[in-house]
Amino acid sequence: MENRQQWGTRAGFILAAAGSAIGLGNIWRFPAVAYENGGGAFFLPYLFALLTAGIPILVLEFTIGHKYRGSAPLSFLRINKKAEWIGWWQVLISFVISTYYAVIIAWAMSYTVFSFNLKWGSDTEKFLFGDYLKLVGTPGQFGGIVPGVFIPLILVWAVTLIVLFNGVKKGIETANKIFLPTLVVLFLIIVIRAVTLDGAATGLNTFFKPNWDRIMDGKVWIAAYSQIFFSLSIAFAIMITYSSYLPKKSDLTNNAFITGFANSSFELLAGIGVFSVLGFLAQQQGKTVEEVVSGGVGLAFVVFPQIINEFPAFNQFFGVLFFLSLTLAGLTSLISISETYVAGIQEKFGVSRHKAVAIGGGLAAILSILFASKGGLYFLDTIDYFINTFGVALAGLVEVIFIAWIVRELNHLQTHANAISDIMLGAWWKICLSVITPLVLGYMMFDNIRTNIAEDYGGYETWFVTVFGWIVAALVVLVGWMFSAKRWPAGATSKVD
Repeated sequence: MENRQQWGTRAGFILAAAGSAIGLGNIWRFPAVAYENGGGAFFLPYLFALLTAGIPILVLEFTIGHKYRGSAPLSFLRINKKAEWIGWWQVLISFVISTYYAVIIAWAMSYTVFSFNLKWGSDTEKFLFGDYLKLVGTPGQFGGIVPGVFIPLILVWAVTLIVLFNGVKKGIETANKIFLPTLVVLFLIIVIRAVTLDGAATGLNTFFKPNWDRIMDGKVWIAAYSQIFFSLSIAFAIMITYSSYLPKKSDLTNNAFITGFANSSFELLAGIGVFSVLGFLAQQQGKTVEEVVSGGVGLAFVVFPQIINEFPAFNQFFGVLFFLSLTLAGLTSLISISETYVAGIQEKFGVSRHKAVAIGGGLAAILSILFASKGGLYFLDTIDYFINTFGVALAGLVEVIFIAWIVRELNHLQTHANAISDIMLGAWWKICLSVITPLVLGYMMFDNIRTNIAEDYGGYETWFVTVFGWIVAALVVLVGWMFSAKRWPAGATSKVD
C-alpha cells in the first residue's frame, strides 16, 4: 500500500501545474520576446516549439514522476542508480531560483500597496532604483538591508511556507484553486480595460503585425524554444515532483496538453494586455510604441507605473489589480519551486514533511535576504541569468540526452503513458525528444557559452560575473553530486511501477 500524498482531484493537479508554469515571465518576458522576434510571425516558431519541445518534455516529466513515484532525485535514481545527481541538480536549481524569486514577489507586494496613492510619483525609474530599492552604485556591494523590501519578503515566505506545511492536497492544491482563478479574473479585467484605451489598437498592431523576414532567422527560433522552455517549468524538477502525487490512473498526455496550452493562452493574454497599454502610453507621451517597449523588471516596475499614472480613471484600482496579479502569479510559481526541495529533503533524509519545509524553506528564506540588500538587484540579475542559462537549459539538455540516448528509456515511458492516457504517444514524441530538442538545446548552449566567454554578462566586472554567475551555476552541480553520494534510508529506493 502506497502512503504517498496525492492530489484530491485531477483539476487540482492541472491548476497546480498551470500555476507553476504561469509566473512572472509570462507577464513581463513573453510580450517583449515576441515583439523583438517578428511580432505576429513569432507565433509560428513559438507554436512549433510548444509542440516539438514544450509538450513532449512535459509528457516526459509527468510520466517519469508518475511511473517512479518520487521526487526528482528519487525518480532519476529509480531509472538508473548513477542518475540521482541529475535530480539533485534540478532541485538545487529550483532552490537557488526560489531565493531571489521571492524578492521579486515582495516588490510586487510593495507596489500593490503603493498603488493606493500612486506613491511612485512621476519619475517611476528614480523611485524604483533610488527611493525603493536604494540601489548602490557598485555591483558586489551589500550595502545593508532595505526594510521596504525585507518586510514584504517575510510575508511572501510566511504564505509560501504555510501552504507547504499543509501538504499537497490541503496546502498546494487549495492555494492554487484560490490563487490561479483569481489571477486569471484580475488579469482579464486589466486586459478588457486595456483594449478600450486610446492607442490600444496601435499597440496591438505593433504586437501582432508579422515581420515575415524574421522567420528565416535562426535566433528567432532559438528565442521561441527558449521562451517555451523557461515558461513551462520544465527541467526544474517541478513537474516530476507534482506528477508523482497523481493517482495510479491519470491521463498524463492530456494533462500535459492542457497545461501547455493553458500557459500559452495566458502568455497571449498578457501580450494583448501589455501591448494595449504600451500603445496607450505611447499616444499619451507622443512617442511610437517602439520607443516605450520594455521587458523584465523595467516593464513591471518602471513602465507600468507610468501607464497607471496616465490612466484616465480608476488608476489606483488598476494599479492594485496589476501588482496583485504579479504577486499571485509569483506565489503559485514559488510554491511549486519550493516543493521540489521539500520533497527531495523529505525522502532523502527520511524526515517529516514539516521538518523538510522548515529546513529547506527556512534556508532559502535566510539566503533570500541577500537580494533584499541595497546591492540586491545586481546579485539577482547575474544569478538569474546564469542559473537559467547554464542551469535550467543545460539540465534540460542533460535530461533528454540521458533518457533518450544513454538509458534508452523512451519506449518504457511511452508504454506507461499510453496505458493510461487518451492521446497516444507515437513516433513524433520520440523524434522530438531524441533529435529535435537535443539539437536545439545543444545549439543554445553552444551559442550561450561562446557569447559569455567573449564578454562579461551585463557589463559587470569579471570577478563579479565569475563569483555570482559561473561559480553559482557550477556549485549546484557539485552540491548535487555530494547529495547523491549520501546513503538513502532503508527501503526508500525500492522500485515501483
